[in-house]
Amino acid sequence: MMSHPTRLSVLALALAVALAATVGGCGSRLGDITGSIPSRSTEALSRQDPATLAARYRAEPGNPDVAIAYARALRAAGQRAQAVAVLQQASIQHPNNRVLLGEYGRALAEAGQLQQALDVLSKAHTPDQPDWRILNAQGAVLDQIGNNAEARRYYETALKIAPDEPAILSNLGLSYALNKELPRAEETLRRAAAKAGAEPRVRQNLALVLGLQGKFEEAEKIAAADLPPEEARANVAYLREMLKKGDPWKAIAAPKKRARG
Repeated sequence: MMSHPTRLSVLALALAVALAATVGGCGSRLGDITGSIPSRSTEALSRQDPATLAARYRAEPGNPDVAIAYARALRAAGQRAQAVAVLQQASIQHPNNRVLLGEYGRALAEAGQLQQALDVLSKAHTPDQPDWRILNAQGAVLDQIGNNAEARRYYETALKIAPDEPAILSNLGLSYALNKELPRAEETLRRAAAKAGAEPRVRQNLALVLGLQGKFEEAEKIAAADLPPEEARANVAYLREMLKKGDPWKAIAAPKKRARG
């Protein structure tokens, strides 16, 4: 759940946040699944300050590691269109670099270019070398455009590669919630939150789904594990108010409509 009520347009926004951490994350327990794992060079570059990265990019615009690191800095600063432009140029020069394509697809999705994101992500791995991160990202994009049934097929395929991976289970739980299957969403998100290495956003997604079912006390307790108590209370209070006013699914659907435009 988000810290500011006006930004809590609930599940579709939660999926967008999840997508931002889906592809190109550092490290994996599955060493043989390499399609979207950035190189050590990329990870080292990503730790540099934005001004240094901008200078490196100007000096080496054709270096894919530099382009990825610079685009990450741009996204972190909210400059999504610029990040897309950087990765687009890099992908033209390196059309077979799957790590680069994964980053480009994610950047497109974050910028609301969802169909193009799907097209690019489909090229970021191959049937003989499927990548659970890319499959998970594709599922998140499909959920954002309202194709929940197809999204779940991608999550299920990703889970065959990375069983019980909390990032996949979290997105799957949100997908069930978008389809108004809240008990099933809760069950899936509880599984995700119980896994070692589950990120705070997984627990916040669980708190969100609990709140949507009126389980406010437990939702606030779970939210407070990662948020300041007053912020957790404010988020749950907003959910209470939204549920009192009527159908919360209108708020949930709104970000999907904006993303299509």
